[in-house]
Amino acid sequence: MCLMTRLWFGLTRMACVTIVVLSFAGWKVSAQSDSEVAAPDPEFQQWLQQLIAEARETGISEDIIDQALTGLAPIPQVVSNDRNQAEFVETLAQYLDKRVTDWRIQTGRTRMAQHRDVLNQVAAEYGVPARFIVAIWGIETNYGNFTGGTDVIRALATLAYDPRRAAYFRGELLSALRILQEGHIDHPNMKGSWAGAMGQSQFMPSSFINHAVDFDGDGRVDIWTTEADVFASIANYLRNAGWQSGERWGRQVTLPADYHDRASQWSQENVSYSCSVLSRHTVQRPVDEWQLEGVRQADGSDLPTSDIAASIVLPDGADGPAFLTYQNFRALLSYNCANNYALAVARLADSF
Repeated sequence: MCLMTRLWFGLTRMACVTIVVLSFAGWKVSAQSDSEVAAPDPEFQQWLQQLIAEARETGISEDIIDQALTGLAPIPQVVSNDRNQAEFVETLAQYLDKRVTDWRIQTGRTRMAQHRDVLNQVAAEYGVPARFIVAIWGIETNYGNFTGGTDVIRALATLAYDPRRAAYFRGELLSALRILQEGHIDHPNMKGSWAGAMGQSQFMPSSFINHAVDFDGDGRVDIWTTEADVFASIANYLRNAGWQSGERWGRQVTLPADYHDRASQWSQENVSYSCSVLSRHTVQRPVDEWQLEGVRQADGSDLPTSDIAASIVLPDGADGPAFLTYQNFRALLSYNCANNYALAVARLADSF
């Protein structure tokens, strides 16, 4: 269907939205809830015994194996969710309208005031402004109000048994067992999304291992109930992803009339990134060079004098808004590899 939408800073365009439903052959699944289990599956149990042997080899104790893996059964609804995800192609305006709401803005301001002291400490330690930490917290879990109620071990075991991405989810499952082994949380409370993202920061287990922080110094990294650990873990993730202290994420810009006729000279060819959307950004050039090419701020004024490397991003294609983005935008993309996601976080942060 086609809609007239209103874009960031008042721009409008006509957009056609396509909904594509993906379907896959494979496991037989039903519309069971997460609390229900699949019928006994000898092949799954054989796979589980192999996993238990591998867990032992990596140092997971018999106590944790008994608590988390013995008698484990897959969750059919997790497979159904993973295989039947609908792909909703949204314009940036539609995406922002759903996520950067008045409630999120006002609640974010309130939460920043409530946690000002610890947020200032975290910002000073990691070089990431409090408003970006709170924006990610708000986008990911509504400021900790919705973190998911699925048993993370069962969800990851279900996905690790599915052959499509078995290696990835097997690694995440072993990381989740390591988190239990280290005593950061117990199995009954290790809840998250159906895909295994955990806590108020929605970290996958490997991200927890690599980036989560015990900021309150109690000996446990608690991204489920301890805001200090949540904030520090988000900030540490962004710092490890290359966040540049004191720099902005980017800005909306206007392009010269002939930009799209010349765009091929700035496109990237045969470049591979771990975050695939980066291949659709232009090459990085100093801001001063983009100024010489005719790129201007959204209000038509000159770009600030700067040699910071920047890329042009067109989330809706040639007919949509344009953004000049810096390294910190790439750090946001490392959290979720989607231009609209990073722009939503940036927009929310700029609203605080």
